[in-house]
Amino acid sequence: MSGSYCNTDCYDSMQEEIKSRLKSGNACYLSVQNLLYSSLLSKNLKIKIHRTIILAVVLYGCETWSLTLREERRLRVLENRVLRRIFGPRRDEVTGEWRKLHNEERNDLYCSPNIVRVMKSRIMRWSGHVARMGERRDIYRVLVGKPEGKNHLGDPGVDGRIILRWILRKQDVGGMD
Repeated sequence: MSGSYCNTDCYDSMQEEIKSRLKSGNACYLSVQNLLYSSLLSKNLKIKIHRTIILAVVLYGCETWSLTLREERRLRVLENRVLRRIFGPRRDEVTGEWRKLHNEERNDLYCSPNIVRVMKSRIMRWSGHVARMGERRDIYRVLVGKPEGKNHLGDPGVDGRIILRWILRKQDVGGMD
C-alpha cells in the first residue's frame, strides 16, 4: 500500500500505511547503514543522510495521519536506532569503558526536533492550508465535520482560528488560547 490519504472510516488502512512507511524507512536505513558506520563521513553529513533519505521516506504523507501513542513510540524507536548509529558509543569518563549513549545525551547532540515533533509540525502546516481553502473544497468540509457541504445551523461558516484551535488540541500542541 503506497501513498497516503485522508479517510475517517479507514483507521485500519491508516495504521497499515504507517506500518508500510516504517517498513520502508527501515529498508532505507539498512541500505545506507554502511555510510552511517563509516568513519570517513562527518556526523553532519550522516545527519543530512538521515534527514533527506530516511525521514523523507518515513514521513511521506504524514500530514493526514492520526497517531496513537504506540505508533509515536515506533517512530521514535526507528529514529533512535538511526541516531545511535550516527553518534556511536561513548567512552565513560569514570570507568573508561565504551557504552551506548543515553537518549538524553543523544538528543543533546542531535539538536533537531524529534520525528514526532516534525510530523506534528507538518500536520499543522497542512491544516493551515486546508483551513484557508474555503467551504467549496471537499477536504475542508471533512476537516470541519461537514462532508455533505450543507450548512444545517445557518451559521456563516467556521473561522480558521477555531479550526486551528481544534487541531492544536487534537495534536496536543500548545498555543492560540
